[in-house]
Amino acid sequence: MQIPDDLRYSTDHEWVRPAAGRVRIGITDYAQDALGDVVFVELPPVGKALSAGEVLGEVESTKSVSEVYAPVAGTVVAVNQALADAPEKLNQDPYGDGWLCELEVDGAEALGALLDAAGYRALTEQ
Repeated sequence: MQIPDDLRYSTDHEWVRPAAGRVRIGITDYAQDALGDVVFVELPPVGKALSAGEVLGEVESTKSVSEVYAPVAGTVVAVNQALADAPEKLNQDPYGDGWLCELEVDGAEALGALLDAAGYRALTEQ
């Protein structure tokens, strides 16, 4: 299971990649593996303001439908439209082409509540 050291993680299995006042969000390798083959992804609309912990979308797999939660508060500034035609990118490349959306973050301190890679490893190895 991949857990890149340069990302932050939520206990709900989302990853966050910070970059200049924005963050890119996706689901972790652990989450996509647990879901199985992803067949549909529902993303939030651009411009939507999200609170940390609020549902930002859904991922439907051959096994189940799972909600995805915003790991930090912010406003949606971009979504990965490629997932509409190729939701399997979540399984194939969860930390690259399988990203979900980008948020303009409400304060840099928001990332402090997230786990680092070591903390996420400890969570998933329980």
